[in-house]
This record gives sequence, structure tokens and C-alpha cells, in this order.
Amino acid sequence: MNPTLESKLKSIPPGPGVYVYKDADNHPIYVGKAKSLRNRVRTYFQDSRNFDERLDQLMIHIADVEFIVTDTEGEALALENNLIKQHKPRYNILLRDDKTYPYIKVTAQEPYPRAMITRRVRKDGALYFGPFFPAGLARKTLKLVERYFLIRNCNIRIDGKRPRPCLQYYIHRCLGPCTDGLTSYDSYQDAVKDVRLFLDGRKGDLIDRLRAKMDDAAAAEEYELAAHYRDAIQTMEQIAERQKMATSGYDDIDIFGFHQEDAMVAVSIFHMRGGRVVDKRELFWEDQERFDSAEFFQSLLKQYYVDAPFIPVEVHVPADFEDRALLEQWLSSRRGRKVEIKTPQRGVKREMMDLVSRNARLTYLQRFRSASPSPAAISNEIEETLDLERAPRRIECFDISNLQGSDVVASMVVWEDGRMKKADYRRFIIRSLSGGEPDDFKSMREVVTRRYRRVQGEGLNMPDLILVDGGIGQLHAAQSALDELNVVDQPLASIAKKEEIIYVAGREDEPIVLERRSPVLRLIQQIRDESHRFAITFHRARRTRRHLTSELSEISGIGLKTSRKLLTHFGSLAKIRDASMDDLREVLTRPQAEAIWNRFHAPLP
Repeated sequence: MNPTLESKLKSIPPGPGVYVYKDADNHPIYVGKAKSLRNRVRTYFQDSRNFDERLDQLMIHIADVEFIVTDTEGEALALENNLIKQHKPRYNILLRDDKTYPYIKVTAQEPYPRAMITRRVRKDGALYFGPFFPAGLARKTLKLVERYFLIRNCNIRIDGKRPRPCLQYYIHRCLGPCTDGLTSYDSYQDAVKDVRLFLDGRKGDLIDRLRAKMDDAAAAEEYELAAHYRDAIQTMEQIAERQKMATSGYDDIDIFGFHQEDAMVAVSIFHMRGGRVVDKRELFWEDQERFDSAEFFQSLLKQYYVDAPFIPVEVHVPADFEDRALLEQWLSSRRGRKVEIKTPQRGVKREMMDLVSRNARLTYLQRFRSASPSPAAISNEIEETLDLERAPRRIECFDISNLQGSDVVASMVVWEDGRMKKADYRRFIIRSLSGGEPDDFKSMREVVTRRYRRVQGEGLNMPDLILVDGGIGQLHAAQSALDELNVVDQPLASIAKKEEIIYVAGREDEPIVLERRSPVLRLIQQIRDESHRFAITFHRARRTRRHLTSELSEISGIGLKTSRKLLTHFGSLAKIRDASMDDLREVLTRPQAEAIWNRFHAPLP
């Protein structure tokens, strides 16, 4: 034991707090909390403690310890959780799934606020409403906002200079602030106020406002507008009634189940609301070498609930643990009523937990043993992971390929209904570059513009998702191309090489990092790799063809056009070299054929 560590262990503060073990590089490797720091920390270093392989490995790497004293054990619990999230120590059991339930964000800090879905709450001046539970409710709610209040959900710059509004305006889903003269600032702000009342749950105040607007529109003989307000009032009244009925049901319960083999663990969580299962989540770990269910669920529940915006009345877990009473107390104070953590032993609740554990086993098999999920299942996972409006049936993916700026080409590959659709692949020769350094961003803008201008011209449907190979730069290049084409509300994402981070247009500040075994990541990688392969193949073919054409053009009487004609007919330089005089005469004039023959054979007599 080094002298610094030994000295600190002699002066461990009493009372509650958090201890942080660090390695020789001063990196936190374990964070723990204690009702008595002195008693807890000293137990680690006692020779009489029970053998524990995982703990022994930890002890080998401890070079320093840091103590943080708190006033209460509850404060220590919250601090422990925050430090674990911040440092991700290797010897703590970490909640690997960062997915949270969505919020609706209203960008009140902008002159013309927009409504959008986000999974991260920031202090940026915007208004956040939620969380929405289950997650699909956020998308449905956003659709109601678009239908009845007409505020935008796009991410384009609003300066009133766009020559015409997008499709959302024409189908009565947006007031069209992007085009001068379609709406006023005051009218738009009035719509934003209605949205805030709706999302705040103040349905009574909102209905009164809508009713007054309906009467004014009817008095002005604007009957179509009056009918719009009438439909909005009816919908708001129905929502208010459903919410009133939902509050009189059974208590909210979250039920945890798990399946573990070797070092891999799958956890299923069923969320019961009003006596029925409304949603479920699945979590996975691949590094639980020494699995202890009590320790595991103690760590899991702390990280899952301490910062959670919604706390159920009951939590059912397969194993009791040391900090159960403390966590109950903490969660009860946050919810404002008693919260219980139970381990059912018999009856209906035990049967329900067994059912959740069976589901955990199925998800374990799908995750760690199954080759791949069904096309419908993977589409649904993509929809949820990327917060798409619907499960994608068709994905179009773009990649740029160049070698030192020469022969810059692009590819588009298509995934449709669970498989690659090679008949729809497309290749592009980049025309916008005129020598010099390669510009992948400019190339991406060109190819996306060309592709979807043609889609518009031929009256074809846009894909459910556009995917580009690259980071935020390529994503913004593709988005700018779509903006120029007046294509809005189009799902667009990129996947960055090496880091394998997914960026979604409009939510670039919330990058998606998936586990390496994630089926969604595997599929996106497969599509990206196929687009890269297709682009590289085309690039090599063009480069080879250019070199061959150049070699043929060196022959007297053979120009560039004739060289390409020869390669198109014969397919390769080797076949041209082996061609007979008669074969060459089928394509060329007699002098040209003789020139080719003389180049590769003895001169004709």
C-alpha cells in the first residue's frame, strides 16, 4: 500500500458520504456511498473479509481514495449516482442504456418557435413538456400540435425570404412563417400560446380560448376556420375526459425481470399503468463476470430512478438489497407519496415477475444468440431509436469515394423491406468539382440534390429515411440540399466512421451511441458498408477505365472516343490485345484496326 493511501485511510471522516477509489493514473475506478464512511471503507482493507474475486481485482488497482462528506445518506445516494454517470468507473455496475423517455421541446427562445421531440432536457431557454409515457405518445401529441395549432416542426432558418412554403403549409399543418405574407408575428405567437396551454395540461383555459376564436371566425363568416376550431375543441374535450378517467385507475408499477448466463445479462422492465402494461424496456450487459443479483439490482435501481422524471408507486425486483429502505425514502420524497420496492414471493405479483423474467430470457436469446431479428422488428427498433414518425420500409444511403480528388464518384444503395434492393442502386459521377482538393461536403450536396430533384420530377415517393456516410458536416450538406429542394420533415441521419455515432438531422446535439451488439447499429453499419463497397467498386472501375483509355489514346489514330468505344465493346484491355483483326474490324475502320494490331502484335506484312 502506498504511503499516500495509507495516510488517508488513517483519517477517514465519520458520517455519511461518498468514496472514490482511483488508479495510478488518477482515474476513478469505483464509486460507493456509505452511511458511515469510516466503517465502510475500512472493511475493504481488512484481511478477514470474505474472498471475492471481483473485489480482489479492484483492490490491486487502488492507488488513491477520495472522500466527499454529505449531511445525509440520501444526499450521498444522489451524489454517488451522479459520479457514476460522470466517470463510468470500470468496477461499478453501469446502466449502459442511455435511452430516456421523450419530451416535446418548444423553442421559445426563437422568434418563431418550433415544436420537436427530444430525449435530453437542457437549460437553453426552450420549454420542455413531458416525459411522454409510453414513448409513442410524444409523436401522437406532436401530430395534434401540428394539426390544430399549426406551429412548425422544421429546423430551417426563418427569414421570410423563401419563395414558397413547403408541403406542410398546403396540407394545413403549419402557418408558413418561412414565406412573407402568410402569417404575422402576433398570429404565430398566439398559436404558440395555445400550444403551451395544451402541453401544460390546461385544457379548460385552452378550450375557452378556442371557443372564443371559433365564435369570432363564425361572426366574420370564416366558416372553414370556425370548423377547424370546432374540431380542435372536440379533440381537447375528449383528451381531457380520457385523462380524468386514467387518474382513477390502479397504481403505477414497474416490474423488473432478468436472465443471466456467463457474463451476459438481459433485463426486461414492464411498465404497468392503470392495471395494464403500457410499455416495456430492455437493457443488456456483457461484462458481469461475477453476477450477484442483490448488488446488481441495487446499482441498477439507483441509476434508473434517482434522476428519473417519473417515479412509480411500486417497483418489483427479483432480489432484495441493502439500500432498499433508503431508496424507498428518497423516491417517496421525490414523488410526494409513498413508494415501495418489493420482491414478491407468491401470488399474482410473483407470477407477473416470472412472466417478465421469461421475456428477459427471450430478449437475451434474441440479443446474444439469434442471427438477426425479423425485418418488422428491426424497422420498429429503428423507429424507436431514431424517433422516426413511422417504422422505415425503405432506406436510401449515400457515400462519396475519391482518390486525391480524382474520379470523385458517389453511390446510393437501398434497403427495403428487410433486404438490400440492388435493382435500385444508383451511381453518380460528381460534376461540381473542378480539380484541386476533394470536397466531400460539396459532393454530398450535389448527389443528394440530383437524386431527389429526379424523385420530385418523376413523382416518386421519398424514402422513409435518408442515411449518409459521415459526420455532422455530411449531414448538414445533405440537409442543405433538401432545403434547396423545399423538402422538409424528411427523416435524415448520418453515421460517423470509427466512432460509429449516429446523428439525426435537427437533433445533432443529441448523438446516438449504440452498443456494438445493437441490431439497429448492425443494420445501419451493414447499409453504410454496402454503400461504401458500391462506391469504391465504381471508383476503381472509373480509375481503371481512365488509365486504359489513356493507354489506348497513345496509339496513333485512336482518340478518346474510340478508346471508350473499344472498352465498351471488348470489356478490358486484355481482350482488346487478344482480339483478331476481324474482331477489331467489327468496331473500327481498317486503319484504326491495323494501328491497334500493330501496337500489340508484330506489324502486318
